[in-house]
Amino acid sequence: MENVILYSVLRSLRAKNDAGPKAKTDINEFLTEEGFKVMDLDLPEKRFEKLLFVHLKLKRLFKGRQFDNVILQYPFYSVFLTKKIIENARKVTHGKFLIMVHDVETLRVYDGNKQFEKDEMEIFNSADGLIVHNPRMAEWLRQHGVTVPITILGIFDYRNDCRKNEQFEYQKSVCFAGNLEKSTFLTKLGLDDAKLDVYGPSPAQEYQKGVTYCGVYTPDDLPNHLNENFGLIWDGDELSACTGVFGNYMRYNTPHKTSLYLSSGIPVIIWKEAAMAEFVSENEVGIAIEDLNDLDRVLQEVDDAGYRKMKSNALNLAERLRRGSYIKEAVRKALGD
Repeated sequence: MENVILYSVLRSLRAKNDAGPKAKTDINEFLTEEGFKVMDLDLPEKRFEKLLFVHLKLKRLFKGRQFDNVILQYPFYSVFLTKKIIENARKVTHGKFLIMVHDVETLRVYDGNKQFEKDEMEIFNSADGLIVHNPRMAEWLRQHGVTVPITILGIFDYRNDCRKNEQFEYQKSVCFAGNLEKSTFLTKLGLDDAKLDVYGPSPAQEYQKGVTYCGVYTPDDLPNHLNENFGLIWDGDELSACTGVFGNYMRYNTPHKTSLYLSSGIPVIIWKEAAMAEFVSENEVGIAIEDLNDLDRVLQEVDDAGYRKMKSNALNLAERLRRGSYIKEAVRKALGD
C-alpha cells in the first residue's frame, strides 16, 4: 500500500506563465519527500469529456490499487468530478482521506449560491479531515456546517531555488506581483516619496507617479527579479480597503503571493483586515496597513532598525518555507503522527 496525493490542474493553465498551479505542485514536491506518490488525474474541462472520464476512466484509475492515506488537493473545479473521485478513492483507502483546501469556492466565486455551498460542505464532510489556510477560514467553515477535524496550515510553503533578497538597505521600495488585470486598485495609487514596482501579466496602459511596470516572469524565475524592501498583498478595486469578491476573500484566505515574498526574504505589507495580518504581526515579518492611501506615510515612519528586524525575520522564515515545513507539519498532525 502507499500514501497518495490526488492532484489535477486545469489544462488551460499548464502551459501559461501562471502561478495558479504552483501551490499544488509545490505541495506535491514537498510531500514526495515524505514518501507520498502523486496521481495526476489530468481532469477534462468539457461536459461530455467529464462523463466519459467518470464512466470509462475513473474506475480503471483505482482498480487494483490499495492506499494507506490519501490527500486530495481541492478544488478540482467540478463538483460532479470531485464527488465521483472521492467516492471511488475512498473504497481503496484504508487509512485517512484528507482534503487540502486551496480555495473555498463558496467564498471565492460562489458567494450567495446556496446550492454550491451545500455541495461544497458535503465534499468537505466526506473527508476524514481538512487542512485549511488559517484559523479565520476554519471558523467560517465550522459556522457553515463542516463537522470533520480541521488542521491549520498557517502559510503556504514555496519551492524557491532563486537567490534570497538579502538587501538590508532601506529605500522605501515595494513590489507587487500578480494578475494585474484584476488588480485595478494599482491604477489609482500615486506615490510621492516611495516607489512601487509592479510585475505580472495584463498591465494597465498607464500607472501614476511612483508606480512602474517591470515585466512578467515565470513563477520560478520571478524571485530573481524582486529587489524591493517590501512585497504588497492587496486585492480589489479600491485603495481604502480590499473590496469586491476577491478583496473580501482576503478576510479568510492565505494569499500565495505572501509565500512568494517571504520565501524570497522580503517582508510584506498587507491589509489590516486580512486573515494573514495576524500571522504577519505575530512573526514580525511586515506591516499591516488599513488604507493604501497612507503608504507613503507608513513607509516614511519605518526606521532602519525596525526594517532590519523585519528583514531578518523574513530571511529566517524563508528557510522554513523553502523546506516545506508547514505542509509537512500539518500533514503529520492531520494523520495523527
